[in-house]
Formats: sequence, structure tokens, C-alpha cells
Amino acid sequence: MADPELATRAPESDLQEDLEEESLADDKQPLTRNPAQSTSEPEPESQSTLSDHCITSRPLPPNLISAPSGTISKWPLDLHGTSNNTEVYVSKPSDYPSTPARLLLLLTNGTGIHSPNNQHQADMFARAGYLAVMPDLFLGDPAPNSKPEENAPDPNASWLDTVKLKAAETAKSFMLDMWLARHTPEKVLPIIRGVLQQAREEFADAVAHGDGVYAVGYCFGGRYVLTLAGERADNVLAGREAQGKAEEGQVPRGMEIKAGVCAHGTLVGREDVRDVKSPVQLVCVEDDPLFPADVLEEGRKHMNENAVDYEVEVYKGVPHGFAVVGEYESQGIMDAQAKAFDGMIRWLNAH
Repeated sequence: MADPELATRAPESDLQEDLEEESLADDKQPLTRNPAQSTSEPEPESQSTLSDHCITSRPLPPNLISAPSGTISKWPLDLHGTSNNTEVYVSKPSDYPSTPARLLLLLTNGTGIHSPNNQHQADMFARAGYLAVMPDLFLGDPAPNSKPEENAPDPNASWLDTVKLKAAETAKSFMLDMWLARHTPEKVLPIIRGVLQQAREEFADAVAHGDGVYAVGYCFGGRYVLTLAGERADNVLAGREAQGKAEEGQVPRGMEIKAGVCAHGTLVGREDVRDVKSPVQLVCVEDDPLFPADVLEEGRKHMNENAVDYEVEVYKGVPHGFAVVGEYESQGIMDAQAKAFDGMIRWLNAH
């Protein structure tokens, strides 16, 4: 069984209890229960931030030790009136362009495009027939400690070592808070949309072949798939401080992707799921505080009422972040990871 997952929280927020892994199950099952609705006032955002699985790369499985097959190039973007060369990882099917491919926008977790895990993930989509375009959402500033996980803490560590470890975790939470403050929707969305515009032009054949653009997002990137699948003014996503823009004539954007997948999204609030219009698949972890049940139920209610084509897949006994390619000691988690990917390909192919 894998080590317990710790929910990373800001020092000033309520501390999240350690997430103890439950007994592993080899299969996924749909969400059948209706969680009790919160008795407090609805909040615009989920209360948790990111977990270690969102910001740390896991060791690669033995069959993926070889170098990734895609390439990184710099795409010129105009971000907030400033020219910027943004790195983009592109992975193409081996027989492209002689064989047509669909265009897939891949949005990463906090480890960014230089993580071998994310590069191999893009390559997996390429092998499945998708031309994967994976932008650097963080402009060279991935989440703190974005490196392969270290060994588990020594249970026989001294009291002093334990104190030092807790101090390091507190510092890490503070650094994560600062990092999130640097990568808000106001900063990230222009990167995504700039890359999306250029990808539509450079790979127009792939867009035409798929009759649109597809998108998959993991953890941090998952929320932005819902944004691209939605229809609303950007001020809703940007936060209360920007809501006044709606009075300045800002109009809702239309859906920007044909279909998408949000895999264990983080920082997802009720407004994110209320606006979805394009077909989406939600790959979720059971009892995941980073994507609370009430937010998921809000999304299900909205999509049912608005006849949105959607699918929810809930996996038991797996940690948040399990769907990103990486090695786990538990065969149950590895099996769930493979099933989740197969399910994503099935969903995308069907749309």
C-alpha cells in the first residue's frame, strides 16, 4: 500500500487531516450516493488547495525510462502587452501527418512541462493518435519541490528530526501559497488561449480532422479544461476583485473546446462546474477533499438540467493525482491509472 497522502494547505488555513489510504480496489465504480449538502453558505471555491501529488513527480515505471519522444520549442505570445517566448512541448503520432490526427491541448499539474511524467503522458496521447500540445502554464516557474518523490520519512527519526520535518512542511506550504499567488487565472488563461490560438493555426489540419480542439487537464490544469468547456465572462473565474469588469461590457465567451477531460481537478469551485457546456469527462477520486463531493454534485445537477453530455468516473482507494503516469508500489493504483487513461481515450474518441 502506498504511503498516506498529505493535503498541502496554507499555514493560515484550517489544517487538513492526513489522508489515509483505504483498501485498494482494482476497479472503478460510478458515484451512486448523493452526499449531504452543506448547511453553510455556498463558497465560490473549494477549500483545499493542492496535494503533494499535484506538485511532485513520481518515479517513472520501468517501461518509460527511455527519453520522451516529443520536442520543446518556444512560441511567441503577447501576454498582457508584453512579448514572451513560452515553451511548449509537442508530441506527434509517429505517422503524422501522413495519417490524420486530432489536436489535443494537454494542461499539466504543478510540475509543469519539464517533468518527465508529463512529457511521457503527452507521448501516450500521441501514441493513441492525438497531436498533443502541452504549454508551460507557469513560464518557467513550476511548483516548489517539483522533483521525484523522496523516500518516506524514517519512522525511527529523533524528536528533533521530526520537528525539523514539520518546520520544512510549514515552509513548503508557505512557498506553495506564494506560488499559487503568482499563477492565478489572470496569468494562466492568456497563456492557454495564446497557445491555443497558435496551435489552431499551425495544426489546422488536426483541428479540421477532429472538427475542433480536445483538452485534457490534470490537477491544476483540470480546472482550466472546465473553463474552456464553459460559457461565461472571465471575471467569474478571476475572482471577486475583477467582477466589476462585467459592468464594463464584458460578454461571456463561448466554448473553446469540442470535448475535454478533467482528471482529479484542484481549485475547482461551484462556478467552474455550473458553466460547463461542452462534453466533459470527470475522473475523480472517492472522498477527495481537493474536489469536494458537493462541488461534484453541483456539476452533475447543472449538466443534467442543461443536457450536457458528461461522464463521471470515480476511483476508490487511490490517491489524488493517481492518473498522471508514474510508479506506485500498489498494483491496484497502477491498474486504476491504466484504466483511467483508457477511459479518457475512449471518451475523446467518442466525441
